[in-house]
Amino acid sequence: MKDIKRLGRRSTNLILGLFGLTVLFSAYKEVSSSTEITNQNCLRPESEATVLTLEESLQLNEVAPFTGKSYIGFREAVGFKESRSRYYIVNKFGYLGKYQFGKTTLKRLKIYNVENFLKNPEQQEKAFKALCSLNKHILRKDIRRSVGKTINGIQITESGILAAAHLGGAGSVKRYLRSNGVLNPSDALGSSVQYYMKKFSGFDTSTVAAIKNATI
Repeated sequence: MKDIKRLGRRSTNLILGLFGLTVLFSAYKEVSSSTEITNQNCLRPESEATVLTLEESLQLNEVAPFTGKSYIGFREAVGFKESRSRYYIVNKFGYLGKYQFGKTTLKRLKIYNVENFLKNPEQQEKAFKALCSLNKHILRKDIRRSVGKTINGIQITESGILAAAHLGGAGSVKRYLRSNGVLNPSDALGSSVQYYMKKFSGFDTSTVAAIKNATI
């Protein structure tokens, strides 16, 4: 009788063990499948650029990961708004990379190879800071005159000015500030200078030097 009971307990333990292994294997398969789906973009060839349609551009999530109010926070917030921080993106209008540079702007920064630019995150980060430096020089008088003022209910800050200049160019920012907000240029997707002034207000961009002929 004792032998029968021991055999019964062993059979029960064996069944429970097999059941546990089955559950673990199922969980592993589920996690593995999820990981493959999540990481599909990591397998994208570097030479393959994704072209966004107008609708896709407008549907980009505008909530950037919180990275603080430093220059890094400013840079990452702008990059997230422009492309959801994707370096390989080209939109319908031909704007390139994480910060959606136009080819004319890239040439001004002495960048001529667009394909290499899309493959090179480091170059894109340097280009963004160089453009900020260039715009800070061009807009130095407007920054001095306007920072601290309130226009259309928006407090004007240096970071807001630099972000708006990235969107529409220094000339558009000058028109907005010098008209006291009456002139409010927008880009092809409908984002306005005033919207960028507000969205990117209050970051610390003091580490960005004003450089007349900034290049990377």
